[in-house]
Amino acid sequence: MMTKQVQAVIFDWAGTVVDFGSFAPTTIFVEAFRREYDFEISLAEARVPMGLGKWDHIKAVGELPEVAARWQDRFGRAMNTEDIDKIYHTFMPLQVAKVAEHANLIPGTLDVVAALRAQNIRIGSCSGYPRVVMNELLPAAAARGFEPDCVVATDDLAAGGRPGPFMALQNVINLGAGDVACCVKVDDSVPGIEEGHHAGMWTVALLLSGNEAGLTEAEYLNASEAQLNSAREKARNAFQHCRAHYQIDTIANLPAVILDINQRLVAGERP
Repeated sequence: MMTKQVQAVIFDWAGTVVDFGSFAPTTIFVEAFRREYDFEISLAEARVPMGLGKWDHIKAVGELPEVAARWQDRFGRAMNTEDIDKIYHTFMPLQVAKVAEHANLIPGTLDVVAALRAQNIRIGSCSGYPRVVMNELLPAAAARGFEPDCVVATDDLAAGGRPGPFMALQNVINLGAGDVACCVKVDDSVPGIEEGHHAGMWTVALLLSGNEAGLTEAEYLNASEAQLNSAREKARNAFQHCRAHYQIDTIANLPAVILDINQRLVAGERP
């Protein structure tokens, strides 16, 4: 019988392999609310539902108690589906136009991917971005050296996106991975970690490169250890209820996790 080892790693995109701090989607959400309704949301509010598909994300922002109260005060009613549609249709062209500007790879991405490929591990990916946005991001990332074996966008599947398992499982099918217990989901958002759990995979939450810490790459590189610890704690608090199997700072720390998962698989463990 062949020893079970990790067969595939499925990465999220923004905040995981590109766009340190996940600023491309969050700043555009703020702009879309402002342009369509002259209504202000904060960057922190825009970050709360990160990982969901973008229409669902706008809906979730509108349901935040503070946002809902301000909306009610301003318009005398709750946000409705028509409002969400209008904001989404403002958001989409802005996101398509801007996403390639946020395609710089997170430090360590190329080295980690090369190390995974050297172990015959397939490289999957999925995103809360719809396909029209991914079509802009993919060539920009490829120009920087990142080309995964599989890409699934949030609107590719009729079954839907996160926190359901569907995009992760489509990666399993496309990559030909024989056992979900030999697959790893790496993400910087709570819905992305839940996606991995629902798909039966090992899950790895990223604390410092993504949405929950909200640091720019420069802030990360120049931060003191105390500042990094504070950012880690903020992210851990956000992730505490989704119980990721592993929590690491950035993708650069992933090789040690893969080694540990391989040892656990040999011992007969499953996620």
